[in-house]
Amino acid sequence: MIDIQRICNDFTKLVSFDSVSFSERKTADWLIKELKLLGFETKEDNAGQRYGGNAGNIYGFLKGEIPGTPILLSAHMDVVQPGTGKRAVIGDDNVITSAGDTVLGADDISGIVEILEGIRYLKRAHIAHRDIEVLFTIGEEAYAKGAAVFDYSVIQAKEAYVLDLSGPIGTAAIAAPSIISFSITIHGKAAHAGFEPENGIHAITAMSRFIQSVKQGHIDDETTLNIGMISGGVATNIVPDTCSCTGEIRSYRHEKALDCIENLKKVLNELAVSAGIKADMDTEIHLKAYSVSKTDDVVLRFQSACKQIGIKGKTTATFGGSDNNYFVNKGISGIVLSCGMYQVHSVKEYTRINDLENGARLIAVLMCQK
Repeated sequence: MIDIQRICNDFTKLVSFDSVSFSERKTADWLIKELKLLGFETKEDNAGQRYGGNAGNIYGFLKGEIPGTPILLSAHMDVVQPGTGKRAVIGDDNVITSAGDTVLGADDISGIVEILEGIRYLKRAHIAHRDIEVLFTIGEEAYAKGAAVFDYSVIQAKEAYVLDLSGPIGTAAIAAPSIISFSITIHGKAAHAGFEPENGIHAITAMSRFIQSVKQGHIDDETTLNIGMISGGVATNIVPDTCSCTGEIRSYRHEKALDCIENLKKVLNELAVSAGIKADMDTEIHLKAYSVSKTDDVVLRFQSACKQIGIKGKTTATFGGSDNNYFVNKGISGIVLSCGMYQVHSVKEYTRINDLENGARLIAVLMCQK
């Protein structure tokens, strides 16, 4: 049987650690200790140093008895703000919440405890399993920064299960979008707004024209564009000479995301000519889209494992990114599994003990499949 009490103890302990992005040291130290107790060879990389953080990605390898390539299991160590001073509260209904003033951190502590308890179950029951690789990353909430710099040459696995999806156990995301952010600055001309406004070029007005010329929201059924922030001007009596905006594009097709960027540049160039302004645009590709076939082994194994523990395994697509975007684009066939987290990135975040138990059972079955 899965040790429910230990799952709750581990979950409560991990919640108590302050582990916002790039401050994952306590979680990393705890994981290294637990992995070594389970017989893993462990290694921590220097990812944290690259970002001014205090911990790196934690990789582990455990030799198994079933021949074949290893299975890769992954979850991330960081949580979003407000994530300092977290405390887990276990209710009589077996629902675990925070105290209400922080996130709980079930994203992604749920994934961590399910991976560990699934492995412990196999060890305790002396059940043969495949070679196991684990990767616990830093900075996932910051566009998967830890996974971005990991050395994938150490990974032997050809398939990966990333525990980082909301909802009850039994759902797997097999597709995720590209995410590209952009920032635009328009340069007009300052002038006194009371004495000579006609001698200025109003950068905020120009930016308004630009925004009105850009379709936002759903560009189509697989692409979105959003301008989320805008700022400009220095005083109410000065015609503003600069105005900036930032936004992001998401698309299940990387080429479409790139096309959206090119369209923004075209609209901006046309505005520069007509309004007599200058404009700068910077972009950053955070994640690249992927899609895994429903007939891929990693999907079929997931569905078979779900059937073995008595739940229906279904596939979906997610419009959020994860470490799996990097795994797939590095040649590892990976899917993102739901791990029983709900209302994530809010102080109302919660999980259920039953979900944590089922998640650990699913991991145990996945690891002993041939």
